[in-house]
Amino acid sequence: MTTTDRRRTSARRESLLGDQPGAFASARFQRITPMKARRVVDLVRGLPADEALTLLQFAPQSAAETVYKVLESAVANAETTEGLPAGDLVVSVARVDEGPTMKRWRPRAQGRATRINKRTSHITIAVQPADVVVAKSKKGAKK
Repeated sequence: MTTTDRRRTSARRESLLGDQPGAFASARFQRITPMKARRVVDLVRGLPADEALTLLQFAPQSAAETVYKVLESAVANAETTEGLPAGDLVVSVARVDEGPTMKRWRPRAQGRATRINKRTSHITIAVQPADVVVAKSKKGAKK
């Protein structure tokens, strides 16, 4: 993908990757609380993509399965749309945003009711080639 083609892409891609090569994937409205999903996402941020996939396969948290699928999709997007080799990719951006909360009521003692919040998450993962991530970190360290 040329630079001029990349400029015509979405604002979401622009905010995640800028004009750098890479790809992203997201899973929206996932029925896992953002706090639990962030624990898993923090494990893989900055790791090479193949190591992160291996780590997620064996992570005991329930959110690991969803994060694994999103990361797998991001790697596939990088291979097919950008033509990047899968072995060279690094997880550059990994974030979990809060989605809408479903509010439910539960009966309690003496005719009262309490609210149960069923939270949802938007999980976004971006992968970039390792040399781009290293150059970006060196550039940030100089400032």
